[in-house]
Amino acid sequence: MSVISARAGEPGPLIRGWRAPTPTGPVDVELQLPGSKSLTNRYLALAALAAQPSRLRMPLRSRDTILMATGIARLGARVTDVPVRDPAQLRLAGDDWEVAPIPEGTGSEVPVGVDCGLAGTVMRFLPPVAAATAHAARFDGDPRARQRPLAQLLRALAAMGASVEAAAGFLPATVGAPRGGLSGGDIEIDASESSQFVSGLLLIGARCRNGLTLRHVGAPVPSRPHIDMTVENLRDVGVVVDDGQPDVWRVEPGEVGALDVEVEPDLSNAGPFLAAALATAGRVRVLGWPQYTTQAGDLFRDVLDAMGADVVLDRGGLTVTSNGTIYGADLDLSAAGEIAPTVAALAALAEGPTRIRGIGHLRGHETDRLQALADEIKNLGGDVRILPDGLEIHPRPLHGGPFRSYADHRMATTGAVLGLRVPGIVVDDISTTGKTMPDFPGMWSAMTAVAER
Repeated sequence: MSVISARAGEPGPLIRGWRAPTPTGPVDVELQLPGSKSLTNRYLALAALAAQPSRLRMPLRSRDTILMATGIARLGARVTDVPVRDPAQLRLAGDDWEVAPIPEGTGSEVPVGVDCGLAGTVMRFLPPVAAATAHAARFDGDPRARQRPLAQLLRALAAMGASVEAAAGFLPATVGAPRGGLSGGDIEIDASESSQFVSGLLLIGARCRNGLTLRHVGAPVPSRPHIDMTVENLRDVGVVVDDGQPDVWRVEPGEVGALDVEVEPDLSNAGPFLAAALATAGRVRVLGWPQYTTQAGDLFRDVLDAMGADVVLDRGGLTVTSNGTIYGADLDLSAAGEIAPTVAALAALAEGPTRIRGIGHLRGHETDRLQALADEIKNLGGDVRILPDGLEIHPRPLHGGPFRSYADHRMATTGAVLGLRVPGIVVDDISTTGKTMPDFPGMWSAMTAVAER
């Protein structure tokens, strides 16, 4: 049994034409994963709004979280590395972050520039933070970021009193703060394109003069666990939130307390490694898997069980074991669309058809993931049908070949999972995994090398 952990630090170098390893034996590893991207970026946003300095312990350091830390610094927060002395070498994510909040009354009418990259949390959390802290800011990002949905969030900010300039509701967007702060009040929003619209507004609700009552109108909100995560994080810092009525969230005005928190491992990033147990008839144990969590990636436990794995959660972590048989399944992933690419890879290797439902909103993610998954699996010989709300995958013999990532970290890891059984798959840009995981290629290579031995 080998223990594999992520390399501390920022994302690694550009890696083009990465040949996915195809081990000849089963994997048998224990993994220590870096912190959750979703939690790290929510904590950073709340720390910027807090009344006192905060401490984030074991935060994730990836492209998305570095963009968030840099973004709140552009708005006036101070983010400082705090060295961690650990003679037992149990710390995996590098130094802690100490965050001094954005000072009151420091806003400028001259917009500062904020780079959102391709991070949905940055482009949807920081415009509200800027408006709530009396800052003017111009937000922009990668080319694909200019195609990701944002209009509903910007309309809501305008209704709360912010000044907003954005062509057709996309990036680049300039957000200004009104004198006297945001009014808040009763706001309607259609969050059917992204739960991040709701989370971004809830994060600033307590800083609004009248608090915030946010009402969702429209088709069901996807990825509900991410809203539950935001609500729980707000309560952790003393903000009063009432979410007892469906599709309505009430946030009372008041002070945002400081944080001193250790970031949970990223369960969505664990998915490809857990999938390796099924693809290689092996065993993977993720250390520190929480007994209770609001992370959407926790749904992997039920999905992998449905697809034939033996899944055991104990106080030390989560263990997934498989004899190599992968069953097709009918799966509703509306609560956790981010895990769909990994599930699609397993479905392409399964013994029967799989239907993945409730993920139509993935068309607006880092790429159109439904189209991208269908195209890339078909290019390897697979059989994929795009549905209005998902994918239908019928397993067929696959062959090697190029696998495009579309600058999407989840697409890149999908190619890696398929490569566990299909020799000759070459991912065009595996380094894009640095968006949420600092050393995916290194951890993946270490895991498959253990299988070879």
